[in-house]
Amino acid sequence: MPLSGSALVTGGGRGIGESIARELASAGMHVTVTARTQEQVESVARDIGGRALVGDVSKPEDVERWAKETGDIDLLVCNAGIGGRVLPLGNPDEWWRTFEVNVRGVYLCCNAFAPGMVTRGGGRIVNIASGAAYLPPRPNQPTAYGASKAAVHRFSELLAAELAPNKVFVFSISPGLVKTEMTSRFPDDAPWTPPDCAPRLVRTIASGKLDPLAGRYLHAEHDPPEALLARVDEILEQDLNAIRLRR
Repeated sequence: MPLSGSALVTGGGRGIGESIARELASAGMHVTVTARTQEQVESVARDIGGRALVGDVSKPEDVERWAKETGDIDLLVCNAGIGGRVLPLGNPDEWWRTFEVNVRGVYLCCNAFAPGMVTRGGGRIVNIASGAAYLPPRPNQPTAYGASKAAVHRFSELLAAELAPNKVFVFSISPGLVKTEMTSRFPDDAPWTPPDCAPRLVRTIASGKLDPLAGRYLHAEHDPPEALLARVDEILEQDLNAIRLRR
């Protein structure tokens, strides 16, 4: 499905963000990639005919500069994140840094770009969450990462409800367990997710076909686009793909 318009992908210099940026560009979108490492974003931007911006998602001045330099965008993908290795509590500054990047970074980007989407009458936001937000805890699991990703999903769900009347559709997705630098500590026989799953899901979201599912939790591997499209009514009627307290 060909796309048009412009997108901005944070953390787009490598890993999942790079794959998403390449997928959107191949579909026809003009893509801006951001990250802290200039060499990485410039390499990706050069390959896809896009734009590179350097900065830190947790710093308001950087995000505000991106918004001024890019102007209007149709799709925001908040992918930048860090894993955090504080077990179980550890250094409070290191623990909180995970929230600064994973949660504050998402908020700052949404806060910078969503008002323009509202003014123009529409847009889409994809926030990268994780199965760590809801799966049962496992031994030696960093406490900050799962907690931060739970916050990302809940924030996305609440923001989706707030912005839907303005035709700004907000999604939180899990890319699955993809082989990247962040997941290098996992064993070779881990249940790896094919790396093309998240880019395909984001591309379908960008097309507008999944707008009715804004605010839902979508898993790139377990919720392939064709299956989601066939289940929209069922998901809405049964309140599926949602993190809920069941008693």
